[in-house]
Amino acid sequence: MVPQLPRKRPASGSEPDAESRAVGKFLRRMLPLLVLMLVVNQMDRTNVGFVQADLKADIGVSATAYGLGAGLFFIGYALFEVPSNMLMERYGARVWLTRIMITWGTVIVAMSFIHNVTVFYILRFLLGVAEAGFFPGVLLYFTKWLPDSSRGRASAIFLGGSATAYIVTGPITGALLEMHGVAGIAGWRWMFGLEGVFSIVVGIVAGFFLVSRIQDARWLTQEEKDALSAAVARDEQARDRAPKVSKLKLLVHPQVALLTGVFFAMALTGYAITFWLPSLVAEIGGLSPFQIGLLSAIPWICAVIAMYTVSHFADGAPDRRPYLAAALILSAVGAFLATLGSPWFGLLAITLAAIGGKCAATVFWPMAQAGLDFKIAAAGLAIVNSLGNLGGFVSPTLFGYLKDTTGSTNGGLYSLATASVLAAGAVFLIRRGGGSAGSGEPLPAQGTAGAAQGETTPPRIA
Repeated sequence: MVPQLPRKRPASGSEPDAESRAVGKFLRRMLPLLVLMLVVNQMDRTNVGFVQADLKADIGVSATAYGLGAGLFFIGYALFEVPSNMLMERYGARVWLTRIMITWGTVIVAMSFIHNVTVFYILRFLLGVAEAGFFPGVLLYFTKWLPDSSRGRASAIFLGGSATAYIVTGPITGALLEMHGVAGIAGWRWMFGLEGVFSIVVGIVAGFFLVSRIQDARWLTQEEKDALSAAVARDEQARDRAPKVSKLKLLVHPQVALLTGVFFAMALTGYAITFWLPSLVAEIGGLSPFQIGLLSAIPWICAVIAMYTVSHFADGAPDRRPYLAAALILSAVGAFLATLGSPWFGLLAITLAAIGGKCAATVFWPMAQAGLDFKIAAAGLAIVNSLGNLGGFVSPTLFGYLKDTTGSTNGGLYSLATASVLAAGAVFLIRRGGGSAGSGEPLPAQGTAGAAQGETTPPRIA
């Protein structure tokens, strides 16, 4: 799914060299914990989608207010993402990633005490502030520990946690909602409280296991520390020689603008499904919270299977644009069909939209990387990511407004379908390939590790 550079391998029949042994130890010891942290991160970010009806019944959160609150997360996240990464550079991953997780867990616990719409808005914004920097912070952590030749594999494994989170969030959250009435407490309050406490516990545990610096790792020999440190240092020196790019010039660069528009359309659909899928499933009627959670996992299970299947074919294709356009059209068809027929038919249609969205994300980032000249690739992708992710604010807000004013989410689904069709057409205006000085050679695999979540490695921007 993520392009990888060749890895340095020992000669046949020989023992792995010190660098390879050190990389293997890092992957075995650190990566499982980081994946768990990402799964919890995604679950806490999106669990609000399962309690929309409860928030309306208990504290009067209308569909418009719910959509706005869901979207405010992305405003806080965008505003504090860069400062968070700067502070991680100063304090190290052990302190900063732990702080991020404990803080967002605390905000989730606080959400169990929501009593009016204003508090709901404030806490969703604060959740974005608290989570800001976690995902790119982990990718930055990889640059401090892994040479470029090994980082693609680590990023791909880490991103698997994002896909897993979409699948497990529904059943886990639905099961917790079944606690409604225990000790006289509403199920949604139990859900926020317990998931928040779990996040805090995982954050505290992470503080005991994460190691910020290679030289501080007790589970590496001195030979392994020196070899890994030297490999990472060589890559850092190469990155430091990369030219800085003006953000102002990038904002008006035609290819960057096209990529941003396409990614914005993808984000619109992805986050609309994430936040509104449980309420659409609930329209089937007669389902328990746990059953709603199980059914909500179906689109993501199908999407993950399709995502890996499509990536197998797209990665070897000379032109990825037809794959991306087809995925966007499938997403548009699914969104449109969701306005027709019974709720069960709607679930099938949303599954098609989810498949299209996930497959589009898989194809988009490698294609976007190859479509930009080397000199602007890293910074350009950061602009695409930052502006495109604003779709996470627009789509839930739009859905909520249309739900209250029209009594239906059909208008929002029509908007998603239209945006996806327009994006599919724009795909063919994107350059087929890039490279330095128009050489047509593919760019290195750095900076595209966030394909599943729409994140990119922090670049150098003037």
